[in-house]
Amino acid sequence: MTHRIQSIETGYGYSATTQERNKVLRNTYWLLALSLVPTVLGAWLGVATGITQSLGGGLGMIVFLAGAFGFMYAIEKTKNSAAGVPVLLGFTFFMGLMLSRMIAMVLGFKNGPDLIMTAFGGTAGVFFVMASLSSVIKRDLTGMGKWLFVGALAIMVGGIINVFVGSTAGMMVISVMAIGVFSAYMLYDLKQIVDGGETNYISATLALYLDIINVFQSLLALLGIMGGERD
Repeated sequence: MTHRIQSIETGYGYSATTQERNKVLRNTYWLLALSLVPTVLGAWLGVATGITQSLGGGLGMIVFLAGAFGFMYAIEKTKNSAAGVPVLLGFTFFMGLMLSRMIAMVLGFKNGPDLIMTAFGGTAGVFFVMASLSSVIKRDLTGMGKWLFVGALAIMVGGIINVFVGSTAGMMVISVMAIGVFSAYMLYDLKQIVDGGETNYISATLALYLDIINVFQSLLALLGIMGGERD
């Protein structure tokens, strides 16, 4: 399971002008849309070649955590340089590759393609709602960050434990929690951009991408468990 762990800001920076905030938001949306292309390519490559099928259990967790945190460290170091965007796109390709194992499992169901499209549509719907809310809510949501971070940590620990336990009920509980926490994180991260608390569009894109991929993966896991039809 993909997990989003990042530092929590202690307050918004309100120095950015409205024009600058709109520019960051616009660039973030463009880069976020672009980042989905390597994700799809990575997922397709993983499904087509079966390269990630052997990455189960503890081995898969180690490869994922090493790759994900390595990429996120590199993104943080290059976010103010010309290398920032290519490194971010490399990360989204890696995430697509890691996601391919679950996608291949869901495609094993008779209604697999329908489940994937439903998860995609549900994720897009959540993002649309949170983007709309971020533009109309006037309240400062800074305080949400610490609680969401605790929630993300709990999901990560629960996910690691469940890799070894292999509980279907546990997977369902973790997936429901992840949908709630990362949907709220979308609102939090979008509000940071709108309020001028995040002025780097690469960092903003990374945060939103992680929110989206977590919601999508969790929805897909739930749909596969509850609605998967065997031949």
